[in-house]
Amino acid sequence: MLPLVFLLFIGVPLVELYVIIQVGQAIGALPTIGLLVLDSLLGAALLRRQSRVVWQRFRTALASGRPPARETVDGALVIMGGALMLAPGFITDAFGAVLLLPPTRAFARRQLMRRARSRLFAGFASPGAASRARTRHDYDVDATAHEIDSPTLPQ
Repeated sequence: MLPLVFLLFIGVPLVELYVIIQVGQAIGALPTIGLLVLDSLLGAALLRRQSRVVWQRFRTALASGRPPARETVDGALVIMGGALMLAPGFITDAFGAVLLLPPTRAFARRQLMRRARSRLFAGFASPGAASRARTRHDYDVDATAHEIDSPTLPQ
């Protein structure tokens, strides 16, 4: 977990700075800043549009009585994509665009759901079976509890 946190908070900004400097050296400082501002504006517009679409699908699923599982995941991906697009940097903008554009978001959602299902059902013998017996571990305890009527506890 610590390497992941290190990568997210230290590694990603360093890589972003490197890419921004390289782009700045290739096209100049002002065009680079202009591209970053344009990316952020484009990301904000895309975020607003996609969040409206996802919210409408969420409401439609609820109105039809269907659990909005897909729409909820899409909403979380849109929020994450918007946050990445608003953050300055070309790499985060690319990942944000992947999460905001519907075809690539659908691919990301399928991968995320597949991974979540495999982790959720990892402790079960077979996820598709009707009876999902848990595998027993050494730290599992079978016990029963009995209620005591006496207000004083034995010492």
